[in-house]
Amino acid sequence: MVKQDQLARSKEIHKRTGRTFYVATKFLPERVRLPTYVLYAFFRVADEVVDGENDLSPPEREARLEEFRRAALGEEPSDDPVLSAFAEIRETHGIPAGSVNTFVDAMATDIEKTRYESYDELRQYMDGSASAVGRMMTAVMAPESADEALPAATALGEAFQLTNFVRDVREDVLDRDRVYLPAETLRAHGATQEQITRLAFDENVAAAVRTELERAEALYLDGVAGIKLLPKDCQFPVLLAAVLYVDHHRMIRARDYNVVAETPELTLARRLWLAARTRIAWWRTPDPMTVFRRVSAISDGETDHRLCRAMGRLPVP
Repeated sequence: MVKQDQLARSKEIHKRTGRTFYVATKFLPERVRLPTYVLYAFFRVADEVVDGENDLSPPEREARLEEFRRAALGEEPSDDPVLSAFAEIRETHGIPAGSVNTFVDAMATDIEKTRYESYDELRQYMDGSASAVGRMMTAVMAPESADEALPAATALGEAFQLTNFVRDVREDVLDRDRVYLPAETLRAHGATQEQITRLAFDENVAAAVRTELERAEALYLDGVAGIKLLPKDCQFPVLLAAVLYVDHHRMIRARDYNVVAETPELTLARRLWLAARTRIAWWRTPDPMTVFRRVSAISDGETDHRLCRAMGRLPVP
């Protein structure tokens, strides 16, 4: 059984490092909320192994990550409260070892890789860094038909990650010398990854950012469509997480897609306002897609056009 001090440590990490998702997590039933604190803290601890401020060389980080993997899989004990709690959660909820391995492999990629040529290449990375996270969360929620729910969970995890990549362009360049905008997307609009590393913004970069936002929005709709397959008491919190994350798109558009000047961040007041608005809409019509279209930053009037463009059925200006 997960101990109280392990839960407290996990919750503190989640609250400090994942403020947007933390708001949505508060609405989960306790049987899911407490394991979610542990899962999120586990993801952040892994990130610290790779990106933490320490003097470890890349080979030393890789070795530390392998220790992390073995502890997460319960193959050896750990003094870390989050790792110990995660190993317990993984066994209790039947989280597949494959999902853990896929996630850790993605973290290992971050040790050396800083650029992505194509979206397909980026998507392979996101299968571990984001989609595997969605699959782990699905295991904890335990829907009646997990196989049906998994594709939507995968899409939603990818959508969240893609929003993060676009939102955090400046931070990733300055703090980690990473560019997650695919080179092929930038080239298609006359921009380059080298331009991004210089934090040089123009209409070409704006067009590339818009393309990635539209791609993410197609994924949001795929993911939200599957929320109805989750247990009833988990549907609203997952929907709220989608509403909160996609609201960054509103901020990015308001800044004419300039994500290199500063990192857009939702205020606490905005997060609480969206939570209240989404809750009211949910009380009126407890259908995930209806509420998402009504309250999210993806408006009904623009959705079809954006999705056609994102899926290649319209030319990208």
